[in-house]
Amino acid sequence: MGWVYLIIAGVLECLWALGLKYSDGFTRLWPSLITALLIVISLLLLSLAMRTIPVGTAYAVWSGIGATALATVGILFMQEPGGFLRIACIGMIIAGVVGLKLFGEGMA
Repeated sequence: MGWVYLIIAGVLECLWALGLKYSDGFTRLWPSLITALLIVISLLLLSLAMRTIPVGTAYAVWSGIGATALATVGILFMQEPGGFLRIACIGMIIAGVVGLKLFGEGMA
């Protein structure tokens, strides 16, 4: 169940990061409240995931999910640059997250 919590927490991290943009420095009420709620839920789920997943692995995967999702959203929907090298770097983050899942537990 820890990995389910972690994946949901990572997706919520992406959503609250987007919320930061739309809250306009916490000057807009509803985007600010939604962002704050998403932060709390994301961190709660991350803490629940850390009950069964090592802290280093959990945090790296959580931030990796958020970083790759947000970078992809930026490329697809926010006119951010999406050249080959940038996409390759996103791929390396994904490979690192997968590697942590595959080789992180019980592989000493």
